[in-house]
Amino acid sequence: MADQLISTADHDTLPGNYVRPEAQRPRLADVLSDASIPVVDLANPDRAKLVSQVGAACRSHGFFQVLNHGVPVELTLSVLAVAHDFFRLPAEEKAKLYSDDPAKKIRLSTSFNVRKETVHNWRDYLRLHCYPLHRYLPDWPSNPTSFREIISTYCKEVRELGFRLYGAISESLGLEQDYIKKVLGEQEQHMAVNFYPKCPEPELTFGLPAHTDPNALTILLMDQQVAGLQVLKEGRWIAVNPQPNALVINIGDQLQALSNGRYKSVWHRAVVNSDKARMSVASFLCPCNDVLIGPAQKLITDGSPAVYRNYTYDEYYKKFWSRNLDQEHCLELFRTTPTDTS
Repeated sequence: MADQLISTADHDTLPGNYVRPEAQRPRLADVLSDASIPVVDLANPDRAKLVSQVGAACRSHGFFQVLNHGVPVELTLSVLAVAHDFFRLPAEEKAKLYSDDPAKKIRLSTSFNVRKETVHNWRDYLRLHCYPLHRYLPDWPSNPTSFREIISTYCKEVRELGFRLYGAISESLGLEQDYIKKVLGEQEQHMAVNFYPKCPEPELTFGLPAHTDPNALTILLMDQQVAGLQVLKEGRWIAVNPQPNALVINIGDQLQALSNGRYKSVWHRAVVNSDKARMSVASFLCPCNDVLIGPAQKLITDGSPAVYRNYTYDEYYKKFWSRNLDQEHCLELFRTTPTDTS
C-alpha cells in the first residue's frame, strides 16, 4: 500500500484519481493574493491591547499570525529541515511507517482518508501523537537520527505557546484566563508533517480541500519560501503569505463551540504548485476524549441561547473521521436547532 505515496517518485502528469471535477477545482486565478491576515505581536506589553487584537482576529478571520511567540527561530528551521530529510528517505524506509488506518497513532500516509475518498489530494503526511511524549516517542521515526530530538523539543514549545494563547482567547471572551485550558481537560496533542510535492497540474487538484479543523487550536509552521495555505473570508479565498518567523494560529471547531459561535473555525485549504515542493507542520491541541464540551455558561443568555449541544470530544472526532473532509461543517451536526437554509 505504501506505493500510494506520491513523494516516492517524480510525476510528469497528474494521475486521474487526483483530478477534481471541474466545479470542485481551486480556481487559482480567483484567489486574493494581497489581502492581509491579522498579525499579533505576543511581546506587546499592553495586555489589554494584545487580548483585544486576539479577540478581533478570532471574530473576523478565525486565523492570525503571531510574532515573538517564544519558539526559537533556529528550532523552527531545524524542524522544517529534518521534515524534508524524512521525506527524502528511500521508499522502502518510509514504507515501514505506512498505514491508511485513521485510528493509528503514528503513521505515514497520503491524501486525507484514502479508505473513503473517491478523489485523492496531492499530499503525503506523517501523523504523530505527541502527548504524553514518553508514551509515543519510542514509536516515532528513528531515521533521520535527529528527528526525535528536534521534533519532541518543538512539540513542548508549541504546547506551551498554545496554552498561552488559550489565556488570551479566554480573556477576550470575558472568561477567566484559565477557563479554556481547564475545561478541555488533560489535552492530547497531535502533529501532521505535511509534504506537498511539485504537482504537474496544480489547477486540477488540492493539497487539502476546504475543511475546518476538528480540534481546539492549530499552530502551523509554514514553509517560508512557498505559500499554499488559503482561508475563506466573505466568500473569497485569501492566500496566507507567511510573515518572516511567524507561526499561523487557527481556531478549531471546539473553540467555536466553547465560544457559542462567536469565534469561527474557518474553512481553509492547501493548494499546490508546479515549481516547488512545500512543507508545513501543523500542531493540534485537542480536548481530552471524555471531557464534555459545549458553550461556556457565561456566554449563554436569554438573547444568546446555546448554539450547540454538549458532547464529548470522542463523539465529535469519530463523527469527523466518518465523513469526507469537505462535507458540511461537522459542528452543524451538533447544533441545538437546525440551521435555517431558507
